[in-house]
Amino acid sequence: MVDFKNHNNVKCSNVVINSLNHDNKEYIHKDTMKFKKVIFALFSAGLATFSILYCVQPILPTFSSEFHLSPAQSSLSLSVTTASMAIGMLFTGSLSDTFGRKIVMSSSLLLATTFTILCSMMHTWLEIITVRILTGITLSGVAAVAMTYLSEEIHPKVLPFAIGLYISGNTIGGFSGRFLSSVLVNYFSWEKSILIIGLLSLTGSLLFLLLLPSSNNFKGISLKPSKIMESFVFQWRDEVLSVLFFIGFILMGSFVTLFNYVGYRLMIPPFSLNQVVIGLLSVVYLSGAYSSPKASEFIIRYGRKNVLICSLLMMIFGIFITQWNFLFLIILGLMVFSSGFFAAHSISSSWIGYRSKVAKGQASSLYLCCYYLGSSILGTLGGCFWSLGNWIGISIFIVCMLFLGIKSIYQLRVRINE
Repeated sequence: MVDFKNHNNVKCSNVVINSLNHDNKEYIHKDTMKFKKVIFALFSAGLATFSILYCVQPILPTFSSEFHLSPAQSSLSLSVTTASMAIGMLFTGSLSDTFGRKIVMSSSLLLATTFTILCSMMHTWLEIITVRILTGITLSGVAAVAMTYLSEEIHPKVLPFAIGLYISGNTIGGFSGRFLSSVLVNYFSWEKSILIIGLLSLTGSLLFLLLLPSSNNFKGISLKPSKIMESFVFQWRDEVLSVLFFIGFILMGSFVTLFNYVGYRLMIPPFSLNQVVIGLLSVVYLSGAYSSPKASEFIIRYGRKNVLICSLLMMIFGIFITQWNFLFLIILGLMVFSSGFFAAHSISSSWIGYRSKVAKGQASSLYLCCYYLGSSILGTLGGCFWSLGNWIGISIFIVCMLFLGIKSIYQLRVRINE
């Protein structure tokens, strides 16, 4: 139930009440063929999207060497992509509210794969950065709309589970992009590595286009700036949504910061690992394939607020484990951190879909906009903390961010079953 006590916009309140009374929806239920098609299609989209997005992360040291860049400068190949992705989400979510979910996602994914293939043909750092900006803008149409599609089409009782499965696909996509590029760059050039990932992502894009069912419950709204701004203000004035937007910023910022600079740590003594071995560490992301859907079970028992706080504490615990200079403990710490991250992202994402009642596409877009802005801002800022204090500096920075998130969630006044 939405609390309107702090909202003065009567028009928006009426829209919300009407939407709550609308029960004539054809939801997709678990264990049906349609449900399986949706999950597999979005799995393919997540695989392609996050392979494209994160394929440059293991190549950061290669970029530093080839283009004579500092770690912070090299990280821009990822940061500008997530930043442009975040900005694009402010528009693609609203576009999908007008033109439909599937057409926006399909067009965006095909354009993103095209730009990735073009990136492999660039020769200067400025050209790479420019194409990566365009890639981020086009990817925003997938990431911003996928969860909205699920929240509209999947039955509310299984929505957290479905979103957990979708995030699992994203997890495997992020792992695949990082791992493939780290292996390929060890045997080929970075250009060929990105080209191969672009071609593989094109296959995933075509599978998505063929398999995803059209929307049944989508109802287009007017693309008028006044209405967009009206609902924009409404989302930010909601106490829970505004905190969740902040949590998204912290979550992705912490995650990307950790994995941006762990490669630099492991390439120097006492570890002195090569790119392939460092790329293998991406396997810890797969812990998210388990923790994301598992988190939905704990939500039913303990409520979103409590499970979200525990997930952030789990991330902090993972950071502490990585402080010892033993490779086994570093891997264990990264695994614990990743499990907490993907569980937290799954919880906050499903909470957005549950809480927002007006312009769901825009609400999801705002969450993901903050999510990827965190990646860009905190991921690049982390380079300064690496320069100041190496791994200790990175760890202090991330832990402080996560404690801010825990404080924000703890102060929320929500029912146990929300």
